[in-house]
Amino acid sequence: MSLHRFDTLSEQGVLRISIAITLFVTVLGVVFGLLAESLTLLFDAIYELIDVVMTGLALLVARLIATSTSGAGPGPGLDRRLARRFDMGFWHLEPIVLGMNGLLLMAAAFYGLLHSIDSVMNGGRQLDFGYAILFAVISLIVELGAAAFLVSANRRIRSEFLALDAKSWLMSAGITVAYLLAFGFGKFAEGTRLAWLVPYIDPVALGLVCLAVLPLPFGTVRRAVQDILLLAPADLKQHVDEVARASVQRYGFASHRACVARVGRGRQIELYFLVSNERSARELAEWDRIRDEISDAIGGDTPDRWLMIVFTTDPEWAE
Repeated sequence: MSLHRFDTLSEQGVLRISIAITLFVTVLGVVFGLLAESLTLLFDAIYELIDVVMTGLALLVARLIATSTSGAGPGPGLDRRLARRFDMGFWHLEPIVLGMNGLLLMAAAFYGLLHSIDSVMNGGRQLDFGYAILFAVISLIVELGAAAFLVSANRRIRSEFLALDAKSWLMSAGITVAYLLAFGFGKFAEGTRLAWLVPYIDPVALGLVCLAVLPLPFGTVRRAVQDILLLAPADLKQHVDEVARASVQRYGFASHRACVARVGRGRQIELYFLVSNERSARELAEWDRIRDEISDAIGGDTPDRWLMIVFTTDPEWAE
């Protein structure tokens, strides 16, 4: 595989690097979880595996969006077949993936909480703290490094996918810190008057961490739901209405109607201007000039903006 696929200046390259790091941590979790006989470490590996799958899906969506908005046309194979089926672009897939990612992370934390409660009620479990502590130290170094890398890269790229992935790494690091403290205490407590607490350390630490991280993806899920439902962002709607009202005043249009929505990184804007019959006679080039003027006033003319401007004398088209 060529190194350009891991380009740190592109969203897709950074996501590939994140996937590779996550796979490394997942394999470590499985190995050390079996060595330490810790279901908590195995659960942590499953949590990381969920992140790998969802990051891979995010990578696919990011590639499709980048290809469809590049102006170069779809590539061969799967991209071309999908492009024929998605004439309106792939922006709507982004909030779906983000919402699924957040929900799965919350579900994993909820499952971990239930597992913790069940383990405590059944007397806890013994584990090898030496292997557990070693894994926690290695994992914490890797996770903090990955989070710092993603945050730094996303200052340039500004991707929702990378922002969520960085948050996921920080959540994983928080879990690992709790594990490290709990396992360290367990190692210290062995052979002392506190030895009766040792079987409960693993499940209690897991439960507390799950309670802490469970609500973290909620904001991402809420925004994803808003995007899926095509709720109009208040600031964008206000700006578009201001531009439209100014155009109505400038050109003597009868009225306007604006429809806006945020879909992932995409902005969808539809503007309908009702023109009275006595003012409708203009050359086509003049209507195009007015469109360009309105487009410039709205701003944000990037490949992720979908703008449609319609002039009509029929009120039904402007309703």
